[in-house]
Amino acid sequence: MGFYERHILPRVLDFSCGMRVMSKQREKVVPKAHGRVLEVGIGSGLNLKHYDRERVSTLIGLDPSSELRRMAEKRAQSAGIDVEWLALEAERIPLDDASVDSVVVTFTLCTIDDAPAALAEMRRVLKPGGELYYSEHGRAPEPKVAALQDRLTPYWQRFSGGCRLNRDVRVMIADAGFEISAFETMYLPRTPRPLGYMSWGSAQR
Repeated sequence: MGFYERHILPRVLDFSCGMRVMSKQREKVVPKAHGRVLEVGIGSGLNLKHYDRERVSTLIGLDPSSELRRMAEKRAQSAGIDVEWLALEAERIPLDDASVDSVVVTFTLCTIDDAPAALAEMRRVLKPGGELYYSEHGRAPEPKVAALQDRLTPYWQRFSGGCRLNRDVRVMIADAGFEISAFETMYLPRTPRPLGYMSWGSAQR
């Protein structure tokens, strides 16, 4: 890991993912999490302030970045939330089958190298009827925008922590065996369309 990835990228991600327009997307799904919750890609802890602590009995945060975890630990302390930390990749979740009630994933599926494997792991650790709550950016429905996303993605990945602009969130979740119970979309305001096509909702194991 180079200087940029270790020292600069975590701060870039924290700033860009912490903008108000992104926070509004988090507000749409994170408060719905309940019971024993696993957040995949907890990053710098930007979701922590959105959890309904009366609904959450345990919060487990998974992320491979030690730099982002240090930021998240400070936010957890400020929010008064206890977090069980897992410093691992999402493709390998060290939890028992059917052991969590909710999984939260926001602005993360774009960066995971093997997203299908990660989603399969999320489904494995969810209890029957458990919910996946997601808010992600991804492939736009308009062919011209999608084609531009395909062209931009190889370059965008290089300085964005591996973020892919062109992953089809709905298809990935359905292909992992989830039953999608809510799916909404929009373009983020004042955001270039290749970067701003959002989808959010929930899906059941």
